[in-house]
Order: sequence, then structure tokens, then C-alpha cells
Amino acid sequence: MLECFRLVHVNTSVDRTHQASLLRPYRFGQFRPERSPWRHNAKANMALWPIAVLVVLQRVFVMGANGGITDDYSTVYEALRRAIDGVPIYSEDYSSVVPHYLYNPGATLLLMPLAWTEQIQTARLLFIVLNAVCIVLGLWLLVKLFGFRAQSCVLPASIIIAFQTESVQNTLIFSNINGVLFLGLIGFLWAVLNNRKGAAGVILGFMVLIKPVFAPLLFIPLVLMWWQPFASSAAVIIGLNIPGFLFLPGTGEYLTRTVPYLRIVRDYANTSLRGMGVYFDTPAWIIYPLWIAFALLALAGLAALLKLRESEPLLWISCTSSLLLVSAFFLSSLGQMYYSMMLFPLLFTVLLPRSPMHNPFAWIGAFLCLSAPEWYSNFWDWLNPSRFFELFRGTYGWGMLIIVVAVTAITWAYESSKAKHSPVRATTPPKPAEA
Repeated sequence: MLECFRLVHVNTSVDRTHQASLLRPYRFGQFRPERSPWRHNAKANMALWPIAVLVVLQRVFVMGANGGITDDYSTVYEALRRAIDGVPIYSEDYSSVVPHYLYNPGATLLLMPLAWTEQIQTARLLFIVLNAVCIVLGLWLLVKLFGFRAQSCVLPASIIIAFQTESVQNTLIFSNINGVLFLGLIGFLWAVLNNRKGAAGVILGFMVLIKPVFAPLLFIPLVLMWWQPFASSAAVIIGLNIPGFLFLPGTGEYLTRTVPYLRIVRDYANTSLRGMGVYFDTPAWIIYPLWIAFALLALAGLAALLKLRESEPLLWISCTSSLLLVSAFFLSSLGQMYYSMMLFPLLFTVLLPRSPMHNPFAWIGAFLCLSAPEWYSNFWDWLNPSRFFELFRGTYGWGMLIIVVAVTAITWAYESSKAKHSPVRATTPPKPAEA
């Protein structure tokens, strides 16, 4: 399986001219990288596709159908049914630890089809299937973005690996909407790389409407000086929220009760830095300097990455979007580990000539926030760190990724500046030989 992820230059039969074309800068709107097929694709696919299909089926129809302690779909479904019946939807008891309905009125209007039937179990299973399909489509589009054909063994290998992660498994088990949002994220990256400014804004608008944690991605059209994504995003968000506030029952409570609750840093199921601080009752004089340090490091990394937006747009947008999102997960009031699915584009950069993922510490961070196996052990119960590590390994992983990506980008920028300003020694042509 690892053979599928080797860089294209390992295949000595690949044409050198084609290899050079992979390193050539692409302009936005002309992004068409393509890699020559690996000669063992057919053999690898013969092994990997059956495994990929079985893994997806098991995750969807066994783990997903069985469910778990957390059931995000039922929370959303019951709120939507209340809205249909004219019952206020934002009057929950936020002091309990059960899942709460927190979507804004515009998102509620958008999600209304999820309550299309009174058969909740049927609707839930279909929603799990939808998320699984969206994850597979997102991986397919991501594989295409990185220059591999649909027939490449990279696709089934990516599916197998992705469906082993905690992020994908808990998305299906908890039956939440992260799979749909993952496809939206990859669609946004595709739209930006292909200069589809309006489409990028529409996609991002729907994503922000459902999960405001995606709002930092507006940084990308901002630095590209595109106004169209801002206009189309605003049109989507405002265009759905206005009728949502006007026609859905009890929407005034969203502003008076739900929004204040969203600002609270809760001490359970919260993998953010401040969530960890609240859990351990860490003094503010320790948490806030750490928060500021990571925020400044992330900003420095984003600034350093800007040097790549013209020369290496795929590397730039993959690293920038991932750094924006992982910083939002880590620094916001609420971060949950299954958000880490949105970092798959960063992992794919390992296939490029240079990448932050060429650093072993980056993979330690990725493993901590994406791996499914639990680290809590009854044998080590007398060592409290075993339990604490399981609860907050996602926090450590996100923090490590911020450090690696930012430091790598700053190093690249420094080396580029140093090479640009280094004096070039003048060379004198050799004297012609005397006759």
C-alpha cells in the first residue's frame, strides 16, 4: 500500500519531461497537474479496492448503524421536527451534558430535509450513507487535485486509510454532518484553484452557515484580492438566515440563549486549548500566554506561506487551509477531535516535492488527532496521565501540527529570502588557448 504513495519520480520509467511538468508553477484557473500512471496500478487495485469496499461497508452498516453513546443526528432530527410542528427549538437546558441543537436559523432551514420522514432510524441510516458517499467523493476529488487519475491505486488506499481514522469513524457512528462538510471543503479548494470565484463563495457560504468554524477560510480569497467569494458567501448566509429568523418558531432565543452559550468554554468533550485548561482548572496566566503564542505562530506561518501562492498554489492552499482550520479548532472555545478530517489535504501534500509532512513530527501530530485506537488502559489506571492523554491527545496533535507547519513555512521563507539576497559571484570566462 505504501508503494501507492511514493512520489512519481521513483518510477524510473516516467518520462523526465513529464516529471518536470509536475514541478512547473500553475496559475489559478489553469491548474491541471497530472501524473503518469504507475505500472503496478492494476495489481495494487486488485488488492486495495475489495478491501476499501469492505471497510466502507463495515464502517457504515455495522459501526454507523450500531451507533454509540453520542447521537448527533437524533438531536438535530428532533429539533427539526419541533420546528415543523411550530414548537420553539432553542429552549433547551444548556446546563446538561447531552448534545444540544446549536445550528442558527438559516442552517435550520437548510437542514430541514433531514426530518423528511417520521421514521427516524431510516432517516439516520440514509444520512450516514450520505456522509460516507461524500467522504469518498471528497477523497476522489482530492486525489484528482494532486494529479492522480481515478484509476490510480492512491484512491482506494486513501479510502482505506481515511476510514481507519477516529474522525471518519466517529462521524459515521455519531451520525453528524462532517462528511458533507469535508466534500464542501475539497470543493472549495478545487473552485479556488480553478478560478471559480463565485462557486468558491457559495460553497464556503454553506459551510460557514452550518459550522462557523470554517469562517477563517475567508482569508484565502482575501489575500487573493477576490471580492466575489465574499459577496456570494454573504448572499447564502443572509439569504437563508432572514427567512429562518422570520418564519421558524422561537428564533429570538437563539440570540438571547444559544449565542451566549456558544461563547462558554465547556469542560467536557472539548479538545481545544482552552477546553483543556478548563478541564484541568489551569490558571488563566498559563493558558492565555499559550493561546497568544500559538495564535502569533499561526499568523507568522500564514504570512510565510503567502510566498507560495503563485509558484506552488496546490501546496499553498493545502497548507494554508489546514493551518487556518487547525488553528480554529485549537484556539476556539470548542474543538472536537473528529474535525481533524478537514486536515486530509495537508496529509496529501506528502506527495509533493516539498511539504511540512516531510517531517516526522508532523506525522506524530497527525496520528494523535486522527488515530482511532484509545490510549486509556485499566492496567495503568493508577497513572492518571493515561486517561488525560486519551482525552486530550487531539489537542497535543493539533498544537504539534501548528508548530510544524508554521515553522516549516517560516524556514522556507527565510531560505528563499536568503537565496534571493545572497551575492552572486561574477565568473570570468576562460582565456582562449594560445595557438
